[in-house]
Amino acid sequence: MMIRRDSYIEKLVSLMNNQRVKIVTGIRRCGKSFLLRELFSNYLMERGVDKKHIIYLALDDMTNNHLLNPLALDSFIRQQIQDDGIYYIMIDEIQRVFSIVNPLFTDGKIKKAKKNDEETISFVNVILGLMQIENVDLYISGSNSKFLSKDIMTEFRDRGDEIFIQPLSFSEFVKAYDNVNTNELFNEYILHGGMPLTLSYDSDDKKEDYLKNLFKLTYHKDVEERNKIRNVKELETLTKVMASNVGSLTNASTISKTFKSVEKSNITNETVDLYLKYLEDAYILKKVDRIDIRGRKHIGATYKYYFADPGLRNARLDFLHRDDGHVMENIIYNELIKRGYSVQVGVVEVYSKNENDKTIRITLETDFVATMGSKCYYIQSAYKMDTLEKQNQERKSLVHINDSFKKIIVTRNSGPIRRDEYGIVYMGIEQFLLDEKSLDL
Repeated sequence: MMIRRDSYIEKLVSLMNNQRVKIVTGIRRCGKSFLLRELFSNYLMERGVDKKHIIYLALDDMTNNHLLNPLALDSFIRQQIQDDGIYYIMIDEIQRVFSIVNPLFTDGKIKKAKKNDEETISFVNVILGLMQIENVDLYISGSNSKFLSKDIMTEFRDRGDEIFIQPLSFSEFVKAYDNVNTNELFNEYILHGGMPLTLSYDSDDKKEDYLKNLFKLTYHKDVEERNKIRNVKELETLTKVMASNVGSLTNASTISKTFKSVEKSNITNETVDLYLKYLEDAYILKKVDRIDIRGRKHIGATYKYYFADPGLRNARLDFLHRDDGHVMENIIYNELIKRGYSVQVGVVEVYSKNENDKTIRITLETDFVATMGSKCYYIQSAYKMDTLEKQNQERKSLVHINDSFKKIIVTRNSGPIRRDEYGIVYMGIEQFLLDEKSLDL
């Protein structure tokens, strides 16, 4: 099934031949390889690029194991450049290339570099060298942020552009179907998500088995092996805890207390923080900070986490704990990130009188503060607004934000967009997701 991913193709096209390396990142199995190998390669060939000038290397393919040596990789690519035409070099899973000690210091022998070795050669050196060739346009991909550390990005000397790929958004997901009601499709999407391969299965059981195995055999195993985690059970329990609490305020202390009360485990705050960082490095989770809306200052005590894909979140709980309200919130967050917004959780403090006529301070939360340049939107996710009490609850924080930026409540129910007496905009989740310009409607 060929699902178009036009927004990513547009990003790649806008960066073509800019003398910088294009770095494609994202969670494993989200479609990075397909984007480069099929969609972008087809785009190039449709515009007259000779197939011989498109070189795609999958470094997770065993037949390319010899290219994991950076010297061998560099030599192989240079041998492919036969004329003055532009060569589009695409290297997939480049983080698998191991670093070596410069053979000048090992009597010509190939020796894998250790952490503290100096005078090493890595894939960064390969890329920097290839960037000196005028008729080479470079694209690399990886599935974890290890190869995008600050140190490595410094070595690229600000000569790289990152393109972050996510699982299928709802608008991309819908394109895979003909004449199917979008309400039905959203019910499917909120349960099984947008990992591309799920669309190839014809039953719920097969989709769910695939997603559960993907989490266990790919993501967990990858994080465990890369970070040499000994207590695998702790990591498995942590991902389950995070899935149960998606979109809820938390911190390492709260999570460790959950371990102690539920799992009878004495995991430390430091270990929780470390494991969460590993899960972020693998693009499984994304941490979202809180800000004081009025002062625009970060509030560091608690934060939220969202999953890369709703299907993966549900898979971690064996599809037994739906919580569609928080999962819809997760989907909204992923969509905002896809559109290029910087996203935080908003906090506004208000003062009110209690029953004793005493002034008290109340902290209200807005699910998302989405910013891009001079644009800013306050967005609340409300799965149900079926009572007046619920309506007042969902808009309470928005009513107390005293600036002119747009305020939006996204609901599960579809229908015409409307505005209330406070200027708050109400729209259905399907319209929000399917219209790229929905925030400005």
